[in-house]
Amino acid sequence: MENLEVMVVLFIIVILGYVACKLGYMGDKFDKKLSSIVVDITCPLLVLSSVMGEELPDRTLILPLLGVGFLTYIILLVFGFGVPRLISKNHDDQGMIGFALMFANVGFIGYPIVSSIFGPQAIFYAALLNMPNTFFIFTAGVMLIKGEYSVKQFNPKVLLSPALIAAAVAALLVALGVHTPDVIARPVTMVGNVTVPAALMIIGSSMAKLPLKEIIGSLKVYVASVLRLVVVPLSLYFFFKVCGVSDVVNNINTVVIAMPVASFGTMFCLKYGRNPALITELTFITTLGSIITIPLITLLFKT
Repeated sequence: MENLEVMVVLFIIVILGYVACKLGYMGDKFDKKLSSIVVDITCPLLVLSSVMGEELPDRTLILPLLGVGFLTYIILLVFGFGVPRLISKNHDDQGMIGFALMFANVGFIGYPIVSSIFGPQAIFYAALLNMPNTFFIFTAGVMLIKGEYSVKQFNPKVLLSPALIAAAVAALLVALGVHTPDVIARPVTMVGNVTVPAALMIIGSSMAKLPLKEIIGSLKVYVASVLRLVVVPLSLYFFFKVCGVSDVVNNINTVVIAMPVASFGTMFCLKYGRNPALITELTFITTLGSIITIPLITLLFKT
């Protein structure tokens, strides 16, 4: 299985980050700085580099991608706010599980995997599919983590995030058919390529800090993890298949949604004074599990 090999290669880089942390090369302060660089600089440039090759991505897919992206997150609202009640009666746990079901780690893990499976241009498609994520994660995501369901949680400033701006600029370049000069494309691509190893090493380093108790997990963690990695992406895949969405868009969207739990969950917990134990367990277990589930899900694309 070619895609299994891709996942193993990427996970080796995660292990390298784990070892680097244990040896003292990585840690809280370094990881925080590197995370900021990845989120604000290298990841946006990775998105831009996906439209700076000799051939531009298909411009006719821009609107379908945005439409599927928004519809995906509207459907995910049902998973996020409804399904957790069937898993736990604890209100706080319901919020954490809901966040886990709604939001996948697209920036740190999704883009590298999409690029490895579908090619560099697919990062542009994934970025458009993921644009609604910024709106929903800072509204519904914050509500779920805080356990306070109010639209007042949304801060319009998040719409000016570097990743969202990069996706918008990339869409504009494709729509207008602009070919970027090589003198600009090369440095953008070189810096953008830092995203994959840096992001994966950060994940490995964060895992190195987890106590054994949080690594093992519990029954509700495993139930939520199966939903996150298998049930949610497969439900969306077959839904859009029935709706007649093109295979290119549907396949990439499925892989994007099949990623492990978004690392923003832990960061939100720390920011808003919530206990991060459950969301950290979910992030760890789903990151490990995705090594197997993503290659298995991609087998659907060959049928």
